[in-house]
Amino acid sequence: MFCINVVLRVHEANRVEEIQELLRQAGRLSRQEPGCARFEVYHDQNDPQNFLLNEHWETKEAWEVHKTAQAFTTIYQPQVLPHVDRTPYFCGLVD
Repeated sequence: MFCINVVLRVHEANRVEEIQELLRQAGRLSRQEPGCARFEVYHDQNDPQNFLLNEHWETKEAWEVHKTAQAFTTIYQPQVLPHVDRTPYFCGLVD
């Protein structure tokens, strides 16, 4: 299992709703991709400019393919990334 948590901070508060909808769309598409075990989008209840993506992929290769898929190339990369600070955390499960 390959896991990544991504913290996103929206630059401008007036874009939060737009970014939330884009992340919702990207999440739906990502969950349909081969090798996606889990893709969840969380919205911080204390600071609305913060989001967390929680992704579980069967393999690192599946995640690499995800970066060429529609959710990443038509929504996330061109429409979300220009408006957020992004901090990725590549994770392994602690038993």
